[in-house]
Amino acid sequence: MQTKHFFTDPNHLVLTALNSLTLTNPSLALDVENKIVFRRPDAPRKPKKVSIVTGGGSGHEPAFAGFVGQGLCDAAVAGTIFASPSAEQIRRTAIDRVPTDQGVLIIPNNYTGDVLNFGMATEKSRAAGIKTEFFAMADDVGVGRTKSGKVGRRGIGGGILILKLAGALAEAGGSLDQVYRLVQQTNDNLVSIGSSLQHVHVPGRGVPEDSIASDEVEVGMGIHNEPGSHRTKFELVGLVTTMLRQLLDPNDSDRAYIKYTPKDKFVLLINNLGGVSPIELSGILDEVHRQLTGSYNIKPVRVIQGSFLTSLNGLGFSISLLKLEDTGLGAGKSMLELLDAPAEATGWSNPIPTPTWENRNDSPVQLKNSNLGQENPSNLKLDPAIVKKILGAGLKSVISAEPEVTRFDTIVGDGDCGIGLKRGAEAIQKLLDTAPLTDDIVNTVNQIVTVVENVMDGTSGAIYAIFLNALAHGLRDQDKGSPLPASTEVWAKALKHSVNALAKYTPAKPGDRTLIDALVPFCDTLFQSKDVHAAAAAAQKGTESTKSMKASLGRSVYVGSEEEWVGKIPDPGAYGLSEFLTGLAKSA
Repeated sequence: MQTKHFFTDPNHLVLTALNSLTLTNPSLALDVENKIVFRRPDAPRKPKKVSIVTGGGSGHEPAFAGFVGQGLCDAAVAGTIFASPSAEQIRRTAIDRVPTDQGVLIIPNNYTGDVLNFGMATEKSRAAGIKTEFFAMADDVGVGRTKSGKVGRRGIGGGILILKLAGALAEAGGSLDQVYRLVQQTNDNLVSIGSSLQHVHVPGRGVPEDSIASDEVEVGMGIHNEPGSHRTKFELVGLVTTMLRQLLDPNDSDRAYIKYTPKDKFVLLINNLGGVSPIELSGILDEVHRQLTGSYNIKPVRVIQGSFLTSLNGLGFSISLLKLEDTGLGAGKSMLELLDAPAEATGWSNPIPTPTWENRNDSPVQLKNSNLGQENPSNLKLDPAIVKKILGAGLKSVISAEPEVTRFDTIVGDGDCGIGLKRGAEAIQKLLDTAPLTDDIVNTVNQIVTVVENVMDGTSGAIYAIFLNALAHGLRDQDKGSPLPASTEVWAKALKHSVNALAKYTPAKPGDRTLIDALVPFCDTLFQSKDVHAAAAAAQKGTESTKSMKASLGRSVYVGSEEEWVGKIPDPGAYGLSEFLTGLAKSA
């Protein structure tokens, strides 16, 4: 493993790498504070064009900022190395850094943190009145259906083909609905797998304890050092044989994601994970192509090689195969034509043309910043005194329950669930005590959303933030232009909307032993009965049922011994939420 780097400060490295893109492509600008690379507002741009926003953790260059430019993406937002950017960074990208008149497609790779944070930004964009679609690219077959479970396939190198087709269609005037359908269709016909001889080392961090033996290779290893399907003795011909079998074997029920016939045409992409020399990558491509034509009778109509989505200096590569299908979009908009369309992005193969250099403008870009403190008013009304009374009772209940939640989470988790809930509850209570609340309930919910996003971290914090953002949207949707009391029926409809929105970004369902086991019964019962007491009882019943459930998501999957808690300990997140809902109902 190579542990020597020219940079020792990873944060400084990320910023300098992002800034370099504005030097190699003069049509781009950088929002340093939010780590957003975006097309300059004064650069040439076709009118009435859908905006495409992507992004993810740094360390995968040229993904994702290297794919920003005419004909590809409109903006990319970067996190720290191997970590998702925050929802606030993404929200600012989608609302403030790209045109929104024709809608926005938000399209990260399929990793939990990315899905939650990009999903939260999607809901905030929708709540702001912007037509927005969300799609998580998922092309990896390395771990198979059984191992990937509800999370689904990971997003790896093949995703650049999805971005390229989407960007070309948007440039050609495709509508948001057309672009969204195309990315779904492309993903359905795309398979990828990577392999690596060694883990990578992140600048400024210690050396990972696990190491791959010098004569072995990890088949299917992910782009963050995640394990793949297995390790085996290394020999290139045999490795390529194994990888192609996992991509194309129709009898492998765990990995047969695409069906094909001898008449089907394919695009082949060989992606360097960062540390393979160009001459070796060329030799790898030759071996892959030889086996594709000889063993599978597949002669790709396009062969693409290079570094598109890396893993720092990862000593590995990935193979992606895209089966071409009729898009139904007419002349000039087939998958192949869209792939061949020009793109002014340094991460893609085409160079920046002369007109772009002639239009160079080095003057600073005036950054637009939306003011979340001045929300559009709504006509949904609720007396602030009632809000403080009912919500305060729920907050008091969850704060009191912290020791028990912490005890439960110490047994089945990492022990921080209770503290996180208490921290969030205390911050919301402080808002109720100090903020000048009005009778505009949508405005109040938005203020609470801001508090939750700032003080509650981790997966549960993201889930609560997405849910509350969707709640604000669900309430505003019921505003018909004249004053309307925020009745139980209004809340029930909004909560139902929030549950549906949350389901887009987390695979958790009732029965998975998560806070969803308390949340969904509460919302469903309230929607059906309009009785908050019955809804709170349903949440308690759902929480109690988690005692006998086997965990399928979260840290409970691999923390602690089931003998310690099965039949005894409820899910801590569900328990904490149920306590809040019970306290809230008692004061209603």
